[in-house]
Amino acid sequence: MEKIKKASESLTVMTNIVLPNETNSLRNLFGGELLAKMDRCASISAARHCERRVVTASVNHVSFNYPIPEGGIVVLESKVSRAFSTSMEIYVDVWLDDPINQKKIHTNEGIYTFVAVDEFNRPIPIPQMEPETDLEKERFAAALRRKELSLILSGRMKAADSVELKKLFQQ
Repeated sequence: MEKIKKASESLTVMTNIVLPNETNSLRNLFGGELLAKMDRCASISAARHCERRVVTASVNHVSFNYPIPEGGIVVLESKVSRAFSTSMEIYVDVWLDDPINQKKIHTNEGIYTFVAVDEFNRPIPIPQMEPETDLEKERFAAALRRKELSLILSGRMKAADSVELKKLFQQ
């Protein structure tokens, strides 16, 4: 029987304070610093899901919506949004936590793809994932559309062979 895991089993939360050496001339967190933190957070979620070594295959989308200032408390939350045969999509949400004013601002989000690998760095099968919450179900469905689009753009799939993307235009 194939193992099916819940998205919540891969939840990873990392909290950091933004230090001066991580900031740009505007005293905001460098984008590259944030990308590295997001990649680490996502890699932990991926490893938790498949219980194997993982490698970053791609960074599919990152948005920088709000600056994170020096001294700010940055909270990263990631979990698997969908598992395929050997790869999985990880969704990362980034928050600026302001405990003094009791505010939490959603500053960034990113979508990463990881692949589980064996000791020879060859892709290996991973457990499937079952979404539970409405947000998990929404991200689960969207992940397949994103994967199809990526395959089409890279020339590994013909647009005519798309199933999920076609549904968007047939409704």
